[in-house]
Amino acid sequence: MSQPKISRIESGKALPSVTDVERILKALDVGSEVREELLSLTRSANVEYTSLRSAARMGIWRSQAEIKALAESSSVVRQFLPAIPSGLIQTRDYARAVLTPGVEGRPARDIDRAVQARLESQDVLNDESRRFHFLLTEQAIRLKRATDSVMVGQLEHMAAVSDRPNVDLAILPNSELVKSSPLNVFVVYDDRLVLVEIFSGEVVLRDYRDISYHLNVFEHFRERAVSGDNIRTLLASVADEFMRARD
Repeated sequence: MSQPKISRIESGKALPSVTDVERILKALDVGSEVREELLSLTRSANVEYTSLRSAARMGIWRSQAEIKALAESSSVVRQFLPAIPSGLIQTRDYARAVLTPGVEGRPARDIDRAVQARLESQDVLNDESRRFHFLLTEQAIRLKRATDSVMVGQLEHMAAVSDRPNVDLAILPNSELVKSSPLNVFVVYDDRLVLVEIFSGEVVLRDYRDISYHLNVFEHFRERAVSGDNIRTLLASVADEFMRARD
């Protein structure tokens, strides 16, 4: 570990990861009791929670800018999406529908700006040096979060995105037997952090054990998902259902 990094940690200018602290404790030959106490504190310090209320006060468009920055600083992004498609693969109309609050008590500010920021964040997909893995459940494409015509446009857009060389778009079919429940949205940026979405906000985890666990969860569902021509067939089938409902 470099001396400048040690200095930033000592001065409080940088938050050490769990791995950083483990390396320092090993180098200093710290006893087991103190070691566990310091590691416990580090794990707690490496968990961040941002509530929806806080995000709304700052402007929800800022959250979109932060997501873009995270993607731009990562080589591999894995998104697990049991409820709705990722903001990186949403159309303008669909993005507006999902960013507009529908539950009483959920704050809303700067919807137009948030939609535009979300669309601008999609530019990161044009960098083919980065890999994007979008893993959805079938429920995520069937849940009617917008009008039938908007849903059709969204599904057609996803089919087009699936042709990108740096995108792996997969869907876990309802017919597949799974032994774990798809509980919530999470995104893994390389192997350095996990962002978990819950109803009231977002939690960021940096403990390598949490990162490893979420990578295992992702692979568990990915192994049971369909992709390629199979996913385009499924998307077309669901889009056709929305078209018939619209007619």
